[in-house]
Amino acid sequence: MDQIEHKFIKVQGLNLHIAEAGADAHVVVFLHGFPEIWYSWRHQMVGVATAGFRAIAPDCRGYGLSDPPAEPEKTSFQDMVDDLLAILDHLGLAKVFLVAKDFGALTAYMFAIQHQERVSGVITLGVPILPPGPIEFHKYLPEGFYISRWQEPGRAEADFGRLDAKTVVRNIYILFSRSEIPIAPENKEIMDLVSDSTPLPPWFTEEDLAAYGALYEKSGFRTALQVPYRTLRENFSTPEVIAVKVPALLIMGDKDYFLKFPGIEDYIRSGKAKDLVPNLEIIHLPEGSHFVQEQSPEEVNQLILTFLNKHV
Repeated sequence: MDQIEHKFIKVQGLNLHIAEAGADAHVVVFLHGFPEIWYSWRHQMVGVATAGFRAIAPDCRGYGLSDPPAEPEKTSFQDMVDDLLAILDHLGLAKVFLVAKDFGALTAYMFAIQHQERVSGVITLGVPILPPGPIEFHKYLPEGFYISRWQEPGRAEADFGRLDAKTVVRNIYILFSRSEIPIAPENKEIMDLVSDSTPLPPWFTEEDLAAYGALYEKSGFRTALQVPYRTLRENFSTPEVIAVKVPALLIMGDKDYFLKFPGIEDYIRSGKAKDLVPNLEIIHLPEGSHFVQEQSPEEVNQLILTFLNKHV
């Protein structure tokens, strides 16, 4: 961790926080998901930097140490794509590898579709490129589906507001590390699904939780609820694309709850995702959870480095 440096750059009127490690060689940009920030890539940043790459991990606007937008409720995935382009331009980076997790995978593939000439390759963890069109998993799941609950204005705010930021992150990490989709019964909220006595996942320390808690204490959850969750409700559609032709890798934990989303496991295992990304390689980790990069950092680092070295 000592080799990771921090700075702020101003893009699109916001001061965005950037964590960096490694020499000015081939560049790898890490895009976090929720409830994460740059810190979720700590193991991978050190791993690729030690292997001779330059690692860059921004906090998305409104996350961690980055400024929130003036109107968080108007933030979109396109803003995240535009921020990424502005970061690359600010740093003078002509072409990079993208490594993304969770909703960061949507940003990465949108960027690769719009700016394919700036991308050397894409690695996503837990989420493949999704078929064009609206994302409507909620139509096939009960009312207590966590995304449906968090899309409802005010409901997550009230649920999270009963707890401090550190406890909210703790509960979400515990829920998302399980292999079942978080679904609350009618008379409970999502935070009620975790008791005070439930232990953290063994690979996630109290020190890690404290780091997340401090950063979400600063940023709050206002932008995070908008992107990804509420943006998905507001007529968001994954873009039309003939093919993303850059090299790509999907690292999929077989115990990731996202596999239980309607149609996702068949979409991945049948190879349909390769219709949109013909140069896609898919690697399954049998014990992998939603947080596979933190759960099994050495294994994931080796998969990432093998891909990077193959395509530099």
